[in-house]
Parts: sequence; structure tokens; C-alpha cells
Amino acid sequence: MGTRGKKKVVAERRKARPAVVGGVIAVAVVGAGVGAYALYDGGASAEAGTSTTADHKAIKTGPLSATEVQTTAKRYLADWQQGKVAQAAATTDKSTAAAALLTGYTKNAHMKGITVTEGARTGTKVPFSVKCTVSYKGINKPMTYATSLTVVRSAKDGKPYVQWHASVVHPDLADGDTLVTGESGTPPIKAYDRDGGELTVAKYPSLGPVLDGLREKFGKKAGGKAGIELQVIRGKTSKQSDKTLVELSKGTPGKVKTTLSPTLQAAAETQVSKQKNSSAVMMRPSTGEILAVANASHGFNVAFQGSLAPGSTMKIVTSTMLFEKNLITPDASHPCPKTYKLAGWTFHNDDDSEIKKGTFKMAFGASCNNAFINFAPKLSNSDLTTEAQQVYGLGMNNWAIGVPTFDGSVPVQSGAQMGASLIGQGGVRMNPLNMASVAATVDTGTFHQPYLVSPTVDNRTIAKASRTMSSTTQSELKEVMKYTADYGTAAEAMSGLGPDYGAKTGSAEVDGQKKPNGWFTAYKGDLVAAGVVQAGGHGGDTAGPIVAALLKLGSSLGG
Repeated sequence: MGTRGKKKVVAERRKARPAVVGGVIAVAVVGAGVGAYALYDGGASAEAGTSTTADHKAIKTGPLSATEVQTTAKRYLADWQQGKVAQAAATTDKSTAAAALLTGYTKNAHMKGITVTEGARTGTKVPFSVKCTVSYKGINKPMTYATSLTVVRSAKDGKPYVQWHASVVHPDLADGDTLVTGESGTPPIKAYDRDGGELTVAKYPSLGPVLDGLREKFGKKAGGKAGIELQVIRGKTSKQSDKTLVELSKGTPGKVKTTLSPTLQAAAETQVSKQKNSSAVMMRPSTGEILAVANASHGFNVAFQGSLAPGSTMKIVTSTMLFEKNLITPDASHPCPKTYKLAGWTFHNDDDSEIKKGTFKMAFGASCNNAFINFAPKLSNSDLTTEAQQVYGLGMNNWAIGVPTFDGSVPVQSGAQMGASLIGQGGVRMNPLNMASVAATVDTGTFHQPYLVSPTVDNRTIAKASRTMSSTTQSELKEVMKYTADYGTAAEAMSGLGPDYGAKTGSAEVDGQKKPNGWFTAYKGDLVAAGVVQAGGHGGDTAGPIVAALLKLGSSLGG
């Protein structure tokens, strides 16, 4: 469920503006001859005198013509192919950044013999393929890849330029990344599933970022020897691990065993392939072992590193806090009004629904927003943050699962934003790994930090929660989550999986997005799964079937 704040819009007072001549601001010069102007913002100043017009050239505006796009693209590609770095960079709208990366392409990445083939233009976008040779200390390896460029018109001079992004050079490059060929600083690894089978991207497409992360963490510790490689070296602000593009000479890989289940990993890959922009995680609550991780989009590991508003799945954490503070019990009468006003905002329920006479358990099962937000006056600004950190281990930035993760964020907020955070909006941010862990903590009553590689491999410190929920609170949480799986918004997806189960759905509104992100987290026995479908709509309809399918398979395997 989402929130919609009604905000007062104040019309901006209109002020007198200087005349605009040919796209350039013109201000009359006192004492000059009639019609003389001083031109600013890129225009040359007109001399005071008797001239009646400013002598300047109008800046061209409007859509680019096919000729402008074609000519600009051909000029850039031809200059790059011929090694004319300065000229190629000058064709872009960020010549300094372009020159640095194009220079590094030959100097640091040791690429030569570049041949560029232009593809069929679509509007202002021009796809092209690149053939070249990576050459380092007598070792040569051919390389072929495809990428694209986009031509834009400059607002400053009206001319067409290649819009510069690092991906113009190679599709795996983000702005700030560089290409380097040499002895890799980190030895390669071979990663294995819990049964000893090798994990490869060919077999499990989602695992590219995971394998990169495992190499970064365990390459040196696993006893491998570095080889010579062409690598994408990530920029300082990047969350992603360095990536190998071409291996010129093989290093000796170290071996790393993970907790992944080959059967469940394969199933997770299949499930996310059915839903665009979906991600899922599966784990074992009693230990924290991660059994599967998959993303429909393979470039960024949303399941582990995503930072998204979790919507109503966050009501699990909110309910924990309410139960612990003795503010409510599952069967206590608690209304869910159609609207609720807090600090100048008016909060709504999904479809403006309401529950006039009902229990808190019914409101949880229906995921009725205002049954949670109307507790705000009884809470301090830091209560939800404290609950998330102390009981669920969230937002501490200290998880050590074996690869990079985002560990959730529940910032201290006030007023309407604090109210929004109670339903997983406002500044609250999570990913499927975080929400799987939340359901796992309910299932066992204790936070077990998720992990992909056993901590005994490198003796790393695993995150712990500072306290454990009471058995009473756990029982109350299981009651409302089971009710949701039996009769509430999760019932359709969880059908046939009972009785030892519980679930919570979520829908998180995102500005500028037509449909909300759909969330779902659930446990069944000693298994937990969570998922998100970005811009998918309601969680029960989108992420729910993914999660339920994984729990059903896991249960059939004796999980």
C-alpha cells in the first residue's frame, strides 16, 4: 500500500524579465544609441552607438536532423578508429572525460587495431560494433563487442555532439570506471555450490556480480595466483565489483565453497525470468545460509545491493515494535480509517478502503495503511530505527555475507515522514535479502545474519542483533503473518503451503512510476524467501508467485 500526501502548491510570483533576442538575454544600455544592447550569457557585447540591431548569430534549437546525427556519429567513430583521440573527444559534450577514457583505452587497456562498424540508426541513437586486439607483453587476444552512442544538441551553442558516457567506449563501463590490462591484483576463483558443483554464469546468469564479489573478497585468501586480464576497474563511488572482460593468460584459481543450492538456484533463475525487473532471495532461517539469489536483470545485484522502499512488508518490523510496547495485540479491536491526517499530510489506504470495526490482525492481513500510521502520536521519532537495528540487525552496515551488500536503512524521521516509515515508505530502504532476513527472524525468533560463504572460511565477524524478541512477541507476529497467508493479501500465492507458514505482501509507490514495486516475504518451515518486482504492481500478484514457487520446491526437497 502506498501513501499520497496532499501538498499545497503556491504559484510563483511572476517577475519582469529582460527581453530575449535570438536565445540570448538582452538588456538595454542606458545612454547608448537607440536599439543598442549589451548581450550576456555567451553573446558578444554590442558596442554602444547608433546601430539598430545586435549583430549576433542565433543559436540553433529543436530536434536534430538525420544528417546531423549521422554526420556527428560518423565523425566520432572515424576519429576514434584512426586514433585521433583529441578530435574524437572534441565531438562529445564532455571532451575532458572522453579524452581521458579514450587515451586509457590504448595506453592502459592496451587495445589496438580498432575497427568500428556502424549499425542501423534509431532516431538519435546509433548502435555500433567494435573489433580490436588486446595486446600485452607479447600476448594478443581478439575482442569483439557491441555498444551505442546518442547524439544530442548542445544548449550552449546549438551544435550536435555525442552525449558522453563511459558506456560509449564499452557497454560494461559506468561513468567513473576505467579499463586496465595487466596482472590482475586479485587471483581468480572457482566458486562451488553446497554440493560441490561449480557455479558459472553460463549455468546461472544471475551470479555474475556474485562471482565478481567472491573473487574480490576471497581471491587472495583462497590460494590462487593472478593472471593477466583486461578488467573494468570500478570508480570510487561504485557499489559493483571489478569485472574481467578478457583473460590473456590464466591465473591459478582459488576455490570457494558457497551455501547455494544448485536446485534452488536454478529454480530462482527460472522464476525471475518470468517477471521483468524481478529479484529473489532464499535462505535457511535457523542458520542464515543463503540458498539462492537471482535477478531478472543480470548487471546489478538488486537482491543483495538494491535500495528500495519495501512498502508494507516493513509492517512486520512496525508490528514487532507495537507488540513489544504493548500498544496492541493481534485480536484487539483497532480501526483502519479511510484517511488519516498527520503533520499536514493526508494518508490514504489502497483504493481508499477502510475497516471500521475489526481487529489489528485483520488490518495486518488486509495491509491497511492507516491502522499503522495512526499509532504515530504514541511513538518517538527513533522507535522504528531502534527496533530495526536491535532486533532485526538492519541499518548497521555491518553484515559480512561474503560479497558486498546493502544492509537496509531505517533513518530517524519526524512528522509525516515518520508516519510514512511505519508502512515502509518515507526514507526506509531495503532489498530482498533484508526482507528475507526479517521473515527469518520472525520464524526463529532470533536474527541470524545471512551468509553466502561460511564465516569459518576466513574467520570474519558475523553481525549480531543486540537483543532478541520475546516468545510472546514472536507468537503474535506468527499469528498475524499466518492470518495473512491464510486469509489476507498473501492467501492466493501461499495456497496449499500451510499450515507451518506466514507471509506479508507489500506495494511501494515510487515517484514518476505508474505501478508500485511489488514485494513479498514468507517463511515455510525452515525456509524463507523474499522477492520484489519493480514497477510490477501489487506484491501478492507479482512477487508472491515467485516466492511461493521457491518455498514449495524447497519443502519438497526436505527443507
